[in-house]
Amino acid sequence: MDRNKGGLLYFLLGIYTLMISWHYNHSIILLIIHYIFWPIYLVYELLIGHLAHDLWKTIPASYFK
Repeated sequence: MDRNKGGLLYFLLGIYTLMISWHYNHSIILLIIHYIFWPIYLVYELLIGHLAHDLWKTIPASYFK
């Protein structure tokens, strides 16, 4: 049962990374590349500070307004 929850979390973090990628780039090609390497891209975004100052929750919320 824990394995299923890990798979769901992995999927949701991948979708979250695609939202971040589209917010900053608006490029289908980069979206595909970021989907392939999404764990690396997510760590990169965290390290350079693109998700600081509450952007980590503002970016996904902007898609549902």
